[in-house]
Amino acid sequence: MPEIRNPNLQAPGSGGGSGGSGGDMRGTMIFAMLMLVVLLGYQYFFKPTPPTNPQPSQPQTQQTQTPSQATSAQPGPVQSSPASAQAPSATPTAAAALETETTIENEQYKIVFTNRGAQVTHWILKKYYDSAGKPLDMVQPQVAKSFGFPLSFFTYEPALTTQLNQALYQVTASGAQLSTTGHAIAPETSALTFHYAGGGLDVVKTVRFDASYVVTVEAEVKRNGGPVRALVSWPAGLGDMEEFLLSSLTRQSIRTSALSQFAWSLDGKQDTLAVTKVGNDATFDQPYQYAAITDLYFVSAFMPDAPERATLVTLHNTVDLPGDLTNPNSEKKPAHVLGLAMGDTSGSTRLRLYAGPKSMDVLSSIHVTGADGKPDGQSLQPLIQFGWLTIIAKPLYLALRFLYEHGVGNWGWAIIIVTVIFNLLMLPTRFMMMKSSLKMMRIQPKVEALKKRYAHLKATDPKKAEMNAEMMDLYKTEGVNMYGSCLPMLIQMPLFFAYFRVLQNTVELRQAHWFWLTDLSTPDPLHILPILIIISMFFTQYITPAPGQDPAQRRMLAFMMPVMFGFMLWHYASGLALYWGTGNIINLVMQLGINQSSIGKEMHAIAAKKALKKAGGKPPTIQGRK
Repeated sequence: MPEIRNPNLQAPGSGGGSGGSGGDMRGTMIFAMLMLVVLLGYQYFFKPTPPTNPQPSQPQTQQTQTPSQATSAQPGPVQSSPASAQAPSATPTAAAALETETTIENEQYKIVFTNRGAQVTHWILKKYYDSAGKPLDMVQPQVAKSFGFPLSFFTYEPALTTQLNQALYQVTASGAQLSTTGHAIAPETSALTFHYAGGGLDVVKTVRFDASYVVTVEAEVKRNGGPVRALVSWPAGLGDMEEFLLSSLTRQSIRTSALSQFAWSLDGKQDTLAVTKVGNDATFDQPYQYAAITDLYFVSAFMPDAPERATLVTLHNTVDLPGDLTNPNSEKKPAHVLGLAMGDTSGSTRLRLYAGPKSMDVLSSIHVTGADGKPDGQSLQPLIQFGWLTIIAKPLYLALRFLYEHGVGNWGWAIIIVTVIFNLLMLPTRFMMMKSSLKMMRIQPKVEALKKRYAHLKATDPKKAEMNAEMMDLYKTEGVNMYGSCLPMLIQMPLFFAYFRVLQNTVELRQAHWFWLTDLSTPDPLHILPILIIISMFFTQYITPAPGQDPAQRRMLAFMMPVMFGFMLWHYASGLALYWGTGNIINLVMQLGINQSSIGKEMHAIAAKKALKKAGGKPPTIQGRK
């Protein structure tokens, strides 16, 4: 049950294994693995951003005018003329004498309101925690003091905005009975109403609550009896924003604000824009079903009751922070603070606000306003961004959650079990890869003889095409698929990126534990998994036969690739390293088993014969001591 606590509150009524050279399987695997490393490196060092040019589904900037300037032809937000601004009266007709706080609490959150500006100073999610183990506050105090608190007003007149957000409002509560101490246990339908009047202004803001994460906000600002377009805002980021804490309190070195996004649904089509592409004070009058700011795991989404009259302003500010958060003296770099404001073009705003986790179950249960004016439209689930691999990432998440909820009870073990199942399903393709490698080894003498016949030709000679045609005929005759050996890698790569997207966008995996890993969504603090990945990849490459392979390729596979993968996963989510390390251990065990099979023994025999031929046809001689 929601609880309202305010000691000073007025009573109601008062406010591989490959072989060969050239086009052999090893070369193909190297290409595939290099492509994987390049993609990973690109995602790590260069965060992808949407194109600069707006797409058809993106909102188009429109001129926004205050009612007093409807005839203005200047682009962008227009300031009111000085004559239209009313100075506050010396004695407001409806205002509080003292600044007070009111706390609204249910099972999901605890929201602390101040009557100064009728805004929120703390929006605490009771089921989620920061890195210090305290319930997560969606309001970051340092940036909120600079750029504004949730549910503050936004107008196109700075003086008016300041007045609305600094006035002391009268507060009344409804749907609850106050005790003598000022506390109340309210029913699921309760509300706070803030009222201020003075200087020609008459301002009313009502916030309604229930048992969910959603609150309903009604706001109206009138000046001299006429409506003012005053928007309700969430101006200064949300969620994990520990980089903005004072340097003495900084607890993590990751800039989560850099991954913020502006997300929206327009005419039923969802889209997002990276924080670096979002303008400041950009106004859009469009029929939004919702508009939101998000980080990796949390979201603040406005859902207007009348989308056809929605007006939206994007807010984008920056704060200079040390480039290395662990070193306060490092070079300063701008950190992004994203926000938005939404209202109704009529001047009387009514909207719902969801402020909470990007949980699939929760977001699926919340719907925007439909064509009938009721909250039965599309859900907020698209705010969980799995990207272009949604078709793989979403089933992967559901599989992990099923294991977690049905007996496993730990996300780390769920990752391991899914990885084992996947590798067992991949076992036939691994045998197919080994058979393809063996066939390639068997015909290697014919391939080398064919290349020798055309060795005198230049690379640009048209007759080289004849060699390629003969090579393809040879593969076809011998039943060799030159790409069959890299099929497992090509299948694993999408799953690898799907794991990455799941770990980066699933709030349930935030702060999930597994042995020494305290958070599967952050890098391994002891670097055990990256080191295990390097060692396991090295031994797998070392025991995989590769007769006739180019020495440079051999060194790259045996040394460079494990080191590069280990370095990459040194900085990525430990859950991703847990998946890759588990797969490496399984591959190592499987390779040991294959080496004892008839296929493996024949491959090693061919490798030994090739090595003997390169040594001059004589086995190595070991001389004993005289």
